[in-house]
Order: sequence, then C-alpha cells, then structure tokens
Amino acid sequence: MNAPLRLTVVIILLVSACTTKDHQTNTSANNSGGLDRTVLPIQEPVYAHDTTLDARNAKAPSRFEVKAPTGAPNVLVILIDDIGFGASNAFGGPCQMPNLDRLAAGGLRYNRFHTTSLCSPTRMALLTGRNHHLNNAGAIMELATAFPGNTGIRPNRVTPLAEMMRLNGYNTAAFGKYHETPPWEVSASGPFDRWPTHSGFEKFYGFIGGETNQWAPAVYDGTIRVEPEMKPDYHFTTDMTDQALNWLQAQQSLTPDKPFFMYFATGATHAPHHAPKAYIDKYKGKFDQGWDKLREEIFARQKELGVIPKDTKLTARPAEIEAWDNLTAEQKKLFSRQMETFAGFAEHTDHEVGRLIDAMQGMNILDNTLVFYIVGDNGASAEGGPEGNYNEMMALNGIIGKSSQMMPHYEEWGGPNTFPHFAVGWAHAMNTPFQWAKQVASHFGGTRNGMVVHWPNRVKSKGELRSQFSHVTDIAPTILEATKLPFPKTVNGTEQIPFSGTSLVYSFDNSSAPETHTTQYFEMFGNRAIYHDGWVAAARHSIPWLVVPLPPLKDDVWELYNVREDFSESNNLAASNPEKLKELKAKFDEVAKENYVFPIDDRRSERLNAAIAGRPDLLGERKSLSLYEGMTGIMENVFINIKTHSYTITAEVDVPAKANGVIISQAGKFGGWSLYTLNGKPCHEYNFFGLERTKIAGPSLSAGKHTIKYEFNIDELKPASGGVCLLYVDGKQVANGRIPKTEPFSFSGDEGVDVGMDRETNVSNDYPQMHNHFNGKIAKVVVEVTK
Repeated sequence: MNAPLRLTVVIILLVSACTTKDHQTNTSANNSGGLDRTVLPIQEPVYAHDTTLDARNAKAPSRFEVKAPTGAPNVLVILIDDIGFGASNAFGGPCQMPNLDRLAAGGLRYNRFHTTSLCSPTRMALLTGRNHHLNNAGAIMELATAFPGNTGIRPNRVTPLAEMMRLNGYNTAAFGKYHETPPWEVSASGPFDRWPTHSGFEKFYGFIGGETNQWAPAVYDGTIRVEPEMKPDYHFTTDMTDQALNWLQAQQSLTPDKPFFMYFATGATHAPHHAPKAYIDKYKGKFDQGWDKLREEIFARQKELGVIPKDTKLTARPAEIEAWDNLTAEQKKLFSRQMETFAGFAEHTDHEVGRLIDAMQGMNILDNTLVFYIVGDNGASAEGGPEGNYNEMMALNGIIGKSSQMMPHYEEWGGPNTFPHFAVGWAHAMNTPFQWAKQVASHFGGTRNGMVVHWPNRVKSKGELRSQFSHVTDIAPTILEATKLPFPKTVNGTEQIPFSGTSLVYSFDNSSAPETHTTQYFEMFGNRAIYHDGWVAAARHSIPWLVVPLPPLKDDVWELYNVREDFSESNNLAASNPEKLKELKAKFDEVAKENYVFPIDDRRSERLNAAIAGRPDLLGERKSLSLYEGMTGIMENVFINIKTHSYTITAEVDVPAKANGVIISQAGKFGGWSLYTLNGKPCHEYNFFGLERTKIAGPSLSAGKHTIKYEFNIDELKPASGGVCLLYVDGKQVANGRIPKTEPFSFSGDEGVDVGMDRETNVSNDYPQMHNHFNGKIAKVVVEVTK
C-alpha cells in the first residue's frame, strides 16, 4: 500500500471511530441531561455508517432526543398591563386581587422590582433578558425610528428566552397581548420572524399590538386572524384563559413529563378599561373620597403590610394634577365611576389568573411550577388625560376629554359602548407612594412594579418580602438558573449578546443577600435615570398628558436620591451632593452609550409618521392601493395613509336588486369610515371618534355592475382638517357633504381595514356588528391619495 492510500484509510478509520464515540458520549449525556446546551440548536450526533445487510442482524443506536434537565420546573410568567405599584391589595392598593394574595402568601413579594416605564420595551426586556435598547425597542413598536436602539427589529444576537427553552426540550406558549412585533410586519406578507410563533412560542393566541377591545378583540391564532365565538357575556381575558387552559390540559395529558413555559400577558388593565358590570358594581362608592385621600389610605396600608419601610414619605401630588377638592360635583361623580371600572377590571383579571392557577393545582403541577406574577409592565397610565376619556383613541390623538362630553356615557362606562381610560389623578394614586406615572422613566412612578414569585418545591420561605433591587431583565436569567439551563453562546450560528440582568435565585432563601443587579439605566422619550449602588440620578423631561413644546434635552434638571434611605424618592439631594450627582450622570452616559440609548429621541406624535421617523413603510411612496374581497384585518400601519390627505375610494361591484352590507371599512365604533350599501343605496359614513358622524347616501342601485366612488377633498394639509366629501355612481355625482374635522393621527390600535365586511365593531350604526357582509360581489376596491 502506498503512503497516500494508507493515510486515507487511517483518516477514514479515525473519523468513523470518533463519530461513534461522539454519539455514545452524546447519548450518555442526553440520558443524564448533560448535553452541551451552550450551542443551540443542540447538535445531533453523526452516526457511523453500518454495512450490515439485514436489519434483523443489526442493533439500532439510541434515539437522540433533546429533553429538559431532569426535574426542571414548569414556568409561568403572568404579566398584567398598566397597573401601578399601589393598585393591588397585595401591595396596599384598593383593587382586590385574591389570587395574587394567595400566591404571595405561599411565596415571595418583591417591592423593588422595576420595568422600563412602557409596554413594548418592558416586554422585549422581559422575554429576552436584555435591556430594551439592545432589543431595538427604545419605545413602542409603532414609534420605531432608523436609529440603532430604536429600529423595532430584534437583532439575531438577541434570541428570546422562549426559543432557548424550546430548543432545550420545553413546550412553549403565549396567550394575550404581544406588543413586540413591528407593525409594518403585521400583514399577510410578513416577514414572520418577530411574530410570537417565530420567537420561540409553539402556540400563540392573542392580539398583536398595544391594546384591544375586550368585548370585540382583534385576535390571532398563530399568524392567522380569527373570529372568537362571540357569546353574550364574551370577554377577551376569559377567552384567553380558556385557550390557555385548553393548551395546558392537552400538553400535560399527552406529555406529562415534558415541562412547559407559558407567557400569560393580559390586555388588562391597559385601556380600554372593559369589565363585566358585576365587577364594576362591587366598587360602587368606594372611591368617592377622591384620589388625594385614596393615596393617603394606600400609603397607610402599605406601611401596615410592610411592603414599604416605616420611614417612607408620601411624595407630593404634582401641580399638573388637579386637587380632588377643586373638582365640580359632576367631575367627582364621573371620575369615581372611572376608578370603580378600573378596580373591577383588575379584580376580574385576577379572577381569570385564578382559574389558571386552580387548574394547575388540580393537575398537581403547581408545586413544581415557577410562577412570576408581575403586577404591571410599567406604572399606571396617565394617558387618559386630566379628565380621562370615554374613548381612549381621542387621548392618543391629542384630544383632551371633558367631563361634560363624557357624562352621557356614565351608566355604560366600561361596557361595549365605551372605550374608556381614567383620569390622571387615579394613575398617580395607583402609583403610590411614588411620583409620576407610565412613560416617566425618570421616576419610580413609571418604573416600580410589584412582583410575586411562587414555587413551592424550591422556595421554602412563605409570605416573605424581598427588597433587593431587581429589574425585568432579571426574569430570563432567573428562569435559566432555576431550570438548570446555561446561557447559549450561539444560537443558529450567531453569537449572543449576554443577558443584561442577573438571576434572582440567590434571593429566594435569603432576604438579606446582597443585591447582584447594581446598575440599571432607564430612558423613555427623554425621561431618564440611572440606578447605581443604592443611588438614583433622574431627569424628568416631559409629562405624558401635556402636549407642550419640550425644553432642549441639555437643559433638563437632574435630581438625586439615596434610595436605600429614601424608598419613595421624596428627598432630592442634588443641591447638597453635587459631586455624587456628577458621578451618576457620568455613569448614565457610560451605560447609555453601551446600550445604544443615544441619540435620545423625545418626539412622540411626529414618530407616528414612518417617513419622519425613518422606519420601514410597507407601501413606501405608493399613492394607490388595490384591494380585493376577503382581505380583512389590514392593520393601519400596513394600509395606505389617508389621514391629512385628499383621497378617493373606487369600488367595482356587482349588486343584487337590494344591495346590503359593507364594501370596505376602516376601524370601528370608536372612529373610522365605511363605504357600504343599505337597502340598495350606496352610503359613506365618517365616524369622528364616535362623537360626530357624517353620512352621505345616493339613490338605490339597479341590479348589476356599478362603479361606486367616494371622494374626500381636504381643506388644508394639516392634521384634523375637515373637507368636502362626494359620492359618485358610474361617474355621476349622487351625493355630497362636509366633514367638519378628521381624526389626525390614528383611527385604531387594533381594528383594521376589511373588504366585504366590517369586523370587530361596526363603524356605522346603519348595519349590525359582525353580521354585515356585502351581499353582492366586489371585483376590486382602489384607495388612492390624490393630494
């Protein structure tokens, strides 16, 4: 045998021997749970080639299967929306949440747990363990920009926790709110990389976006838009709980030895504040004392419960919030109803959480389930404005609600005919004892939330308090340590950015253990702060409910707090300790740079415009969009923008003798527009936030093919401008009217454009909700911006 040939044979023999040995090692490691889990997906073994002719004479190798480590717990993350530190009775508040209470009694309460001050950023940080700017989630997805840290696109270097767990042998599911998908990707064209089912979750049932109508939600099952069964007492929180129970029971029935990771994120208590009337009525009269007195009551209960130190001071009400005693009798009556509704909403939500917990207990799996019950993704929301609003979309469009305008909705507040939000004063009370509210990342009123951890098999301390500084980025590392899973160095060949947070497992058995999360920045819309070794430097830049010119960022005034001694940030030490403040400001700059926080962007409404913000726009520069029958649920961010423009809607239809139903509509009951037929007549209605409606209609159509055209000519190219509207049939004008004002920035956060029907809620009262399909045929609808 010559040398080259001998070398070849040796190499082949070595490779064969190595692969066999590797397989044995991997199989053995797999059986013991000792797989190399630092590279995901876990590498499959390479099998040696077998030359045995007859399978009867050969022995098959052990089957390779990735399983979670032996004894690994189930994991349940419960996240409530827009509820402040002082809202739940577990943390001294007025909202009765008995299931939170019972988990706290059997586990631990964390009273120094923090979020980012806003929903999408908090959720991204929670689900990945990395700071929100590292997720490119510097604000909500709808306000993404072109700057790193704010693009809305989760980097491949930031693999979500759910994907890590799925690749390690867990079943994974998400239910409820998912506000982590870029809005320009929410369409049939995708891409679907950042949808829940491509972000580690095998099952998803819920809504994509910031909010939904709890009585008539816009729901997805996976990536498919579905219509829930609308029972007379339908409520989305109940529906999502039913779906979670169905999935859980099936998963445990079929694979009881396979652990699960469930993310249960309610739309509650984010606006709209929708609750069954029985829950609202339970709180009748309980808030007549007003928000100032309520803060004092909450503060006293917090001290009594021990969830705040005895020497804590109650921070003052900002001058921008009206004193309760200065309100009129009408305002007090309305505002009390707002808070009754919110409290009922919170209690109803906790009831549904309780059904999930009860089911786990009944299935004997609760003891080995690590439960995180996170009471808020930020502070309570002040986005309702000084007097609240019966239709939250008005507030989000910069329109301040007035009590006189809202009083006609008093009796139905919280029901299907309202889309309500409470007044700023209640948000401030729900954040007791802290200053400010949601969006104000500079202060704990925006970032401090209560959390309960429950895991009977591991957490032996019952009903105790933990006061180590912690942050939402700590949840993912805690879960990995609890499940005995390592952080992956690479996922799908991409090196991973390390977790920003630290595990909380060290605190489970030791209330006095030194905290491990010692530095954390906060930033949202220019409101910013830095926590470092017990000190906080904070600069409030803006106030959520005030639409006023903002000062230059460089002119912001910084405050300084020693929060080891001053729990509520009540004693500003900036003047007396300027050197410490200087040190912390430098620390903020250092950490902010590392996390892509700069440049800071304090724009809000301007960023709703994709062209100004610099984010992708699915339609780009197109001025015309052709639509076809059956295209439904087209979200506002992937539809042609007709706001602040002149435009036409041209529909080619074939109608029966008495045509009825919707040809095309956008949004719903609380604002939008619809082109439809009623008893044979073509009609168009513009619905201004449910307050003012402009309807024009033509004569009855003869059976057969027609071209129906609606035209709107705007007065001025500026937000909210009114204009003239006209209706044509087969080229002939048949009706005209005038729309006094238009919705300036957004029609809806959840309802989209439907062709051939009007799903969810109905724009016009001329046709019923849901049962409004067009009874003719639609060849095409063209929406064109003309100016």
